[in-house]
Amino acid sequence: MQEMIAKCKMEVIGIYNKFDASHDLDHIDRVMKNAEKILATEPSADELVVRLAVLLHDVEDAKYEEMHEVTTIELLEKIGASQQIADNVMSAIESVSFSGGNAKDITSIEGAIVRDADRLDAIGAVGIARAFAFGGARGRKLYDQQEVARMDMSESEYRIKETATVTHFHEKLLLLSELMVTKEGTRLAQERHEFMVQFLNQLKVEIE
Repeated sequence: MQEMIAKCKMEVIGIYNKFDASHDLDHIDRVMKNAEKILATEPSADELVVRLAVLLHDVEDAKYEEMHEVTTIELLEKIGASQQIADNVMSAIESVSFSGGNAKDITSIEGAIVRDADRLDAIGAVGIARAFAFGGARGRKLYDQQEVARMDMSESEYRIKETATVTHFHEKLLLLSELMVTKEGTRLAQERHEFMVQFLNQLKVEIE
């Protein structure tokens, strides 16, 4: 297992080094730590599938489509993953994306762990930092007091409109703590959610 994981990490380093700071290798490392905490409470989960899914979950992220050079399946084949492992990893990855609230159903405990681990990194102090890092990389406004957060949108609508970063908190980040699947993920999310609320309240004071 360790050899396959090490091979996989070597393959993805070059990919994530091309992404901005919101989705770089440090993000992957933090998600892995989150996944390890949840794995410790879910003994029935396949650790290899979880770890590979964490390492590969952003390889084909639609936000970086212009940078795609290799598919996730090709990487799994390259590191020698069996068909069953590859299928399970792909299934876990497919359930990760928020997609404007149109995420695919979770079909395994491994998918639940990876989704929760990834979403934990989207909230709290590091989530705030990542949101503004991504917004800055895309040239988005910090905030727009006239902009109304969308609560009902298709995946394409979610991806096409480039909202201000603070609007993104209301369209996605503040919703995530209630969408956690695992018991440990839910527990870990609460403190991070509360910190975001405090931050946004303070930001509102300073803006006004």
